Amino acid sequence: MNTATIVGAGIAGLATANALHAAGWDVTVLERERSLSTAGTQLGIWPGAWRSLLSLGVAERLQAAAGGDPVSADVGTSGAVPGGVVTGAASGGAVTAPASGRVSRGRILRPDGTVLAEMSLRGRNAALHLVPRMALLEALLAGLPEGTVRYSTAVGPEAPAPPADVVVGADGINSAVRAAAFPHARVSDAGLVAFRGVAPVPSEGAEETWGAGLLFGTSPFPGGGTNWYACLPLEQAGSRAKDPLTVLHREFAGWHAGVQRVLDAVSPGSVDRRRLKWSQPLDSYVAANTVLVGDAAHAMLPHLGRGGGEALTDGLVLAESLLGAPTVAEGLRRYDRSRRGPTQRIVRASALMARISNRTRHTGARDAAVRALGNLVTLRG
Repeated sequence: MNTATIVGAGIAGLATANALHAAGWDVTVLERERSLSTAGTQLGIWPGAWRSLLSLGVAERLQAAAGGDPVSADVGTSGAVPGGVVTGAASGGAVTAPASGRVSRGRILRPDGTVLAEMSLRGRNAALHLVPRMALLEALLAGLPEGTVRYSTAVGPEAPAPPADVVVGADGINSAVRAAAFPHARVSDAGLVAFRGVAPVPSEGAEETWGAGLLFGTSPFPGGGTNWYACLPLEQAGSRAKDPLTVLHREFAGWHAGVQRVLDAVSPGSVDRRRLKWSQPLDSYVAANTVLVGDAAHAMLPHLGRGGGEALTDGLVLAESLLGAPTVAEGLRRYDRSRRGPTQRIVRASALMARISNRTRHTGARDAAVRALGNLVTLRG
């Protein structure tokens, strides 16, 4: 039986573990924390990634949970965001939410509330699935034999991953596995800071408002409430010691009523602040028998909301590549050929979207172009 050691029990690691276990591999997952991460309350799963969840059998477990008892989303830090119309941190008490919801339409607004563009997903069963991050992690974990995940087990220079036929680096943007096996890998700072959370007010829909250098977005939180996120240039975001609500009320003063309604409902201490970074392209996601998945391979800015979904797809494609190849080495090469190009294009596209939506100059020309194209844009599921 082939063996795999997976470093990291986040979305990428658990999705890979599920796919390899289903393919008959002996899988061990090493997680440095004492339990599954409670960071994040919701992810936006695009149709292609939802199909990966269907293939893994995870979508069925999520849908069963959605039809049964609601999932209580932890108060804490948030998941992902700008452009993705997805996540946040609950603000004041647990927020009860079913395990999934769906949206298929969204709008881009100006700070005064004028609609620049309306977009929709088209195609059979096309929708963005809104899934609480903790519900997704638990559904992935439920597909693994007990004891597969070994908590409180850090991997680093003094404690390398134990030998296996394949070692999978699924340990995020600051990956220790990548640092060891890909010493020339680099991560770039976007010069942006994201704030996010969940406001205890009903959602008015999936919207983003673009100003000069500033972005504010909202989306429905399944079961009630509004996911919100804001993206600011570093120099306007202040330090971590600065009260985030003071910063947000100052920077978004005068914006339309929908923005003010959400910010007025946000409670102190519920705001997650995160400096945004992204990966420089690698020549390969494979080094000997080590392979990278998720943010360890292709950390992307959240402006397209694709990071979590691409991590899910990585795990499924890696297992399919290994299962269909005559050797492990060939399977890893097939995975690299299949995933490196598409994911690096999304990394570049997310960086481009960040430059457009957080543009500080010539916003009038940007808005005119968005308005002109708005009625022509349809996203295919």
